[in-house]
Amino acid sequence: MKFSENWLRQHVKTSATREQLAATLTAIGLEVEDMAVLGAPLDGVVVARIVDCARHPEADRLQVCQVDAGTGEPLQIVCGAPNARPGLLAPLATIGTRVGELTIQAAKLRGVASNGMLCSAKELGIDADASGLLELPADAPVGTPLADYLGLPDASIELKLTPNRADCFGVRGIAFDVAAATGCAVEPLHADPVPAAHDAALTVGLAAGAAAPRFVGRVVTGVDASVPTPVWMAERLRRSGVRPVSFLVDVTQYVMLELGQPMHAYDRDLLRGPIGVRQARAGETLRLLNGNDATLDPQFLVITDADRAVGLAGIMGGEDTKVGDATRNVFLEAAHFAPASIIGRSRKLGLHTDAGHRFERGVDPELPRIAVEYATRLVLDIAGGAPGPVVEAALPEHLPQPQPILLRRARLARVLGTQVDDAEVARILAALGLAVEATGDGWQVTPPARRFDLALEEDLVEEIARIHGYDAIPATLPGGATRLVNPTETRASEHDVRRQLVARDFLEAINYAFVDAGLLATWHAADGAVALANPLSAELGVMRTRLLPGLVDALARNAARQQSRVRLFELGKTFAAVTGEAPAETLRIAAVACGDARAEQWGAPARAVDFHDLKGDLESLAALSGATLEYRASALPFAHPGRSAEILRDGVAIGWIGQLHPRLQQALGLDVEVVGFELALEPLLARALPRAKAQSKYPSVRRDLAFVVPEAVAWGDLKATAEMAAGASLRDLVLFDRYAGKGIESGFKSLAMGLILQDESRTLADRDVDAVVAGVIAALGEQHGAVIRR
Repeated sequence: MKFSENWLRQHVKTSATREQLAATLTAIGLEVEDMAVLGAPLDGVVVARIVDCARHPEADRLQVCQVDAGTGEPLQIVCGAPNARPGLLAPLATIGTRVGELTIQAAKLRGVASNGMLCSAKELGIDADASGLLELPADAPVGTPLADYLGLPDASIELKLTPNRADCFGVRGIAFDVAAATGCAVEPLHADPVPAAHDAALTVGLAAGAAAPRFVGRVVTGVDASVPTPVWMAERLRRSGVRPVSFLVDVTQYVMLELGQPMHAYDRDLLRGPIGVRQARAGETLRLLNGNDATLDPQFLVITDADRAVGLAGIMGGEDTKVGDATRNVFLEAAHFAPASIIGRSRKLGLHTDAGHRFERGVDPELPRIAVEYATRLVLDIAGGAPGPVVEAALPEHLPQPQPILLRRARLARVLGTQVDDAEVARILAALGLAVEATGDGWQVTPPARRFDLALEEDLVEEIARIHGYDAIPATLPGGATRLVNPTETRASEHDVRRQLVARDFLEAINYAFVDAGLLATWHAADGAVALANPLSAELGVMRTRLLPGLVDALARNAARQQSRVRLFELGKTFAAVTGEAPAETLRIAAVACGDARAEQWGAPARAVDFHDLKGDLESLAALSGATLEYRASALPFAHPGRSAEILRDGVAIGWIGQLHPRLQQALGLDVEVVGFELALEPLLARALPRAKAQSKYPSVRRDLAFVVPEAVAWGDLKATAEMAAGASLRDLVLFDRYAGKGIESGFKSLAMGLILQDESRTLADRDVDAVVAGVIAALGEQHGAVIRR
């Protein structure tokens, strides 16, 4: 929010200096991001009129001007500005005036006397425009000090507002905070109702329900729209970062900046009526004021004229009904739109408007009628005309109603850690525009409709803290005994997980918890996605359901910048919608890699990272908790059908590992093969309490068996069958060889396993071992068609 210091001081008469005012604003949470001082000092600069211009005899680009400065005798000024011409009113720095680092003196330029300097806006420190002389309105009084005429000196102050302070998107809203912080009062707003002079009106209908619960309009006839915008209004707009356009447009902008209520002006003669608000229809088009054609859908609200769309509600008006200098009859409109109906709509069309910015954050629902009355008075005072009656359509059941909040004295003291006098509490709340009623243990407080951010007792405590002053709250260290919590042995720590992956040459990445909905759709991971009500941008519109999309996106950005070997991991939460409840949050871990398996070196041949490399990294994490992981073929849509697997622990699926599907890699624009894994972290970290166990004093026996099995048979299935057949004497089962090729029939493979057998009470005899081996052979042959390799 950018505004004029003098404009703010018109609403709150504070004696604070400019520097004190800026410090106060920042201290109460309205951070001053920038402050540009304008036109100080301008002593000796007056409004002057160029009476005559003649070419300089010695310089083509200079003119010798005769200038009326209101002193009786014209002054001769040599000027090089391209827009210097007879009749122009411009600022004149008289002799002795200091302009920037220059003190104006009588001088000769190329042999011609010059008794002052005609100035540009940049030379005076008013604006950045240095293209020519600052052109003043034709009715500017000659000889008047420029500072008095332009309301200078002044400062353009820009605030960095948090999204919850929508009430401060108007100068008057800021004034309440300043008044509370400086002990002043906000000046009354002169917006008395303007009586109707005739019956001309347009009927209004609301067909969008809670999305648009209030609409106020008024016809003003006989307006001279060609009148220039008064200099005081134009200057306030400029100092607020708004370029004056034409009087009627400037009035609506002025009211928005002062009150915080966006408005729009329509050319009444281009309207057929009645006026309405409804949801846009799929494929409906509207030409906007910026000349662009917008294709709409039912998510948008439109202002209609006899059911044709003439404006994009809460965002921008339409080209077909805009006002211009030829407008004689105008329809002024102010409405209240629910933030949810406006949020994200501008970004969907690639727009950013001041109106949309305000409506997205919430505008006082009581302001539309006040804004229309205020704008009517400005139009009548400056451009003439006759007003019709104010027409208002409202759906009271859908208008937000402020609810009283109980602020307890004891709660306030406990949270702040200090006692604030009751009189000071009541003063602060009343100065902020809140209705305060004392109770036995505190105050019953009803916030005004403009303060959407006040709903809880803690919100009121924060208001007291920031206005009373954080510096006035004593800083004390926590007291009492500190309880030390021992780390649990039933869970491996996240720190160990991070350290393990870093030791295996991974770098930790931190991505936004929100992503592009289109990206999730590309991954086929959009089911259950939680949409944000007020996203930072369209590319960050939903909460992530997986870590991999964001992590692969980070890998892709690195790969696109000539990083051929990338290894990243992330620990973070994913989110899933739950009907009727808050979104479910799951702590997960993911890792991705591309490029060479090892960093460049001479001791081993280069090869690309593959599934088994990532599987080794994952197994090293499982070793932290002693977890035994199982793997089975994955059918996820983003997974490579032959190079990925589902991860299981104790028979429960906890994640995925493998290579991305080639089609997904192509859709993401990846020129390298990417492998990765993602799984829920808690099941991976859970571990049993360590228990001491004596080693058997009897020797173990190992038998190696090689089986020929069909290629489709998975090792995990063979292992499960062998472990069941071997029984209690089996201590370990290892796969130490896989072979397919010469000597093995096509479509088959050879798997060699080692059975390690041991008994706790005796030495196993050959007949015991042979019986176990025979049972394993029989079970594998019966269930999987495995035969001993000869």
